[in-house]
Amino acid sequence: MSRAFTRTVLALALGAGLVAFSTPASAKHGNRPQNAKQNEQDGQDKQQQKEQARQQRRAQRQQEWEQQQAAQHQQAAQQRQQRDQERLQRQQQWQQQHALQEQQQRQARQQRDQERFQRQQQWQQQQAAEQLQRQQQRQQADQARQNRQTQWQWQQQQHQAQQTQGREQRQAQRRLSQQQQQQLIDVQRQRTVVYGQRLQRQERWLQQQSAVLQQQRRMAQYRYQQQYLDGLRQQQLKLSSTPSYNYSQDPYFYTPPSYGYNYGGRDYTTNQYGADMLRDAVNYGYQQGLRAAQADRQDDWGYDYRSSYAFQDANYGYGGFYIDQNQYNDYFREGFRRGYDDGYYGRSQYGQQYDNGRLGLVLSLLNEILNLRTLR
Repeated sequence: MSRAFTRTVLALALGAGLVAFSTPASAKHGNRPQNAKQNEQDGQDKQQQKEQARQQRRAQRQQEWEQQQAAQHQQAAQQRQQRDQERLQRQQQWQQQHALQEQQQRQARQQRDQERFQRQQQWQQQQAAEQLQRQQQRQQADQARQNRQTQWQWQQQQHQAQQTQGREQRQAQRRLSQQQQQQLIDVQRQRTVVYGQRLQRQERWLQQQSAVLQQQRRMAQYRYQQQYLDGLRQQQLKLSSTPSYNYSQDPYFYTPPSYGYNYGGRDYTTNQYGADMLRDAVNYGYQQGLRAAQADRQDDWGYDYRSSYAFQDANYGYGGFYIDQNQYNDYFREGFRRGYDDGYYGRSQYGQQYDNGRLGLVLSLLNEILNLRTLR
């Protein structure tokens, strides 16, 4: 806009200078032509003035329009800048709010995690305290039960000792007749022969069972059965010496009965030596059941005491003396089943360790199974 205005002003100034320069030349002619020219010049001057005025107005409008456009552009730029600034402020404000919300959420999560951790710690401490309390209560109960059992066993032992002493005194005063002794000896000899034959058959069958265990890769059970087989062989060797056995020196054959018991719905009598054999049957069964179960656990084998050869044989510890083999077998299995339970589940519910170091059933359960009655 400023360049157009400058060109217009220069054009007007140049026209005015030409008019002034031509005036002295025209004065040499006459007045009339001079007036005509003057009029013409005046007209031209007026025309030029009008043109200059129009150009000035046009330049002024152009300038005003340019100024207006510049102002509008400036105002638009300011508005854009203001909008950008407001947008930036809003964005910064949103970012600050978002950051604050995230911080608050993190703090809330941390607080919840801390509260959860504290609750978990409190729960664990409470559980540990309760477990410790229950353990202490169990220990106290076990100790009290053990004390009661020890006291009861001591009383039973004292009572049995008194009874044994009384029986020995009575037995010292009386013995079985020669006829009664011979009857017991004849029964014993027949019992020994039958037992020896069965022992041989059972040993052969046990060897077959050992081969099956090896095929099943039950090596712990295999080793246990080998030990059981060794025990049967020792019994067989001991049995082979019975033909020269001196029955007259064995107090069982001249001692009168002192106990009564019921087996298979029938009543039987025996003396102290037969009663001890009955107790041995149950306790040997418990010991072998415990070992068989431990072997099954080592082999990761299922609970199955009936398939054990020791349970089926039930002759371990039996020498063929004092009681019938069927009775020994049945009482052996009573102890075996309970020993297998304790061994498989790793507990001592039915068994105990006696003063001589041997394992066996607790006395109360042993007496319950045998149900021996003292004869008056």
